[in-house]
Formats: sequence, structure tokens, C-alpha cells
Amino acid sequence: MGGVLNALQLKADSAATSCYLPRGVLMNWSWKLAAMGLMLTGTACSNLERSRDLNDPQVSAETTAQQVCSICHGPGGNSISPNFPRLAAQQKEYFVAQLKGYRSHGRSDPAGYEYMWGLSRNLRDEQVEQLATYYFAQKASPNAPGDAVLSAEGAEIYKNGVPDKKVPACSACHGTDGQGAGAFPRLAGQHADYVKKQITIFQRTDQRPGGAVMKVIVHDLSARDVEAVAAYVQGLK
Repeated sequence: MGGVLNALQLKADSAATSCYLPRGVLMNWSWKLAAMGLMLTGTACSNLERSRDLNDPQVSAETTAQQVCSICHGPGGNSISPNFPRLAAQQKEYFVAQLKGYRSHGRSDPAGYEYMWGLSRNLRDEQVEQLATYYFAQKASPNAPGDAVLSAEGAEIYKNGVPDKKVPACSACHGTDGQGAGAFPRLAGQHADYVKKQITIFQRTDQRPGGAVMKVIVHDLSARDVEAVAAYVQGLK
């Protein structure tokens, strides 16, 4: 009996950790087991200081960030996994636009509909704004520097563009140090793998219509160019 209860508790903890996980994740569990698990945890999502209820506007942005967002994006928005972007010190205007894009299903790149569509669906505008303010105020920790040769090539593109391809310098919009500005995201310290994926999405799809200008800018970048820029910005502080 103890083993069964322990197994149920593990499922309950996982469910409570993500009261609003994407539908595809939740459907992998037996509904009976999930229900029993939630019964075991009782008020796991009702304590405002530890709540994971994204449908409750009384839950502070700090609590939501610490109890929900940090599972993927890391403490303070400094994610370790390259699958999830770093959010620390991200520009508020950009952050708000992306979260609202997920909520409206306007942003439809794979990670968007697999994770963020479900997580953002019940967020109110004020919650989105508060999360943006919270993450903008977080200190970005340095990321590991990229490959030295690639980074050197990337620095040239970032600072000067690729004139013969009519590609402008990245720094013109994203800042000399990758800090971003308003609608243009912070790139400094962002995972190279994530940056490469997003540039590829801009090049090959229309899954991020809010960044339509990027589709034109990065269209003629080679795979090597993309890899070089990504390596360079990962090492920016």
C-alpha cells in the first residue's frame, strides 16, 4: 500500500507542479490517477504564495515565475537547457508580444503550440505585463562562450552585417551588446541552439508572423552564418 501511495504522490506532485500543463502532457496520464493525486495534495494550488494556478490573477508574477515558469526557464529566467530560452533581463515589450502571441495562437512554432499555447491560454493582460516586468528586472547570468572561430565570424556579421547579401548588422536593432530594445529582444547570453532554431523558423516558415521583418533580414544567411551569429550572441554578457 505504501508503494502505491508513493507512486500516487509522485503523480500528484507532478500535476500540482503544472496545474495548467499543455493538454498533450496531461492526456498521457490516466485521468483517475491524476484525480486521485490531486486529492492527495489537497490545496497544492490554493496557497497564493506557492500557487501554480495560472487562472488566478491574485497569484503574483513572482510566484508564477518561481512555481511554474522556472520549471523550464530556470530560476530567475536563466535556463540551463538550450530547448528553453533565457528570459532574464528580456525586453518587456518583446516579452509581452510573444506571450500574447502564444495566447492567441498567432505564434505557432513547434515549441509554441506544444508548451506555451496551453500555459498562456488563461493569462490575463495584467498577468502578462507583470511577468514581463518581473523578468526584465532579473539579472542575466553569463552563458558559456561559443566556439572561438565561429564566434569571431559571428561578431563580424553581428556588428557589420553581410554587405554583399544586403544583410544589415544585427546590432542596429538588438544593440551593440545584444541587450535589445523595446520590441527587439535581448540576445546576449541566449542559447545558441535556440537562436539557430528561431532564425531557421524565420527563414523557412511563417510560424512567427510578429517577426515578419526578420524573415526578410535573415533570408539569405547561410547555415554557417546562422551558426556563427548564434555562437557569438551566446557569449555576450
